Amino acid sequence: MTYWALNAVFLVPAAVVLVLAMVRRGRRTDQGRREQVPEPAVSGRKGLAAALGITAVVLLVLTAVFDNVMISAGLFWYNPERISGAFIGSAPLEDFAYALAAVLLLPALWMLLEKRDKTAAGPKSAKAESPAAPSPAAQHEEKQ
Repeated sequence: MTYWALNAVFLVPAAVVLVLAMVRRGRRTDQGRREQVPEPAVSGRKGLAAALGITAVVLLVLTAVFDNVMISAGLFWYNPERISGAFIGSAPLEDFAYALAAVLLLPALWMLLEKRDKTAAGPKSAKAESPAAPSPAAQHEEKQ
């Protein structure tokens, strides 16, 4: 098995989960429930693409730096028969797939597992409608 085949085991499911998360997110806003769902920190497809792009650049640069250091130090190596032969420094191109999988999968899981704002979505509870208990200072003033 080549390293690209091994990478596909991680990249394809990560990409599928990201697509599913984006479809689910779009479906929630398309159903007219925008008021009920809290606005995410990054909104819109352009914002998400920008956030993923910036994160990918940062992680790929860090991967390039640290993997080159670790490979040069002899901490690990790659079987030359199973790599493509394309390198960035000492690191084969295949080594960057795991950082890319993290960029795809972690935000997708975040979107799929985010909590909905229950106060905006459901009816108000009786506890929320009742007035707050007066503070001890206010009780003391009432007695005087």
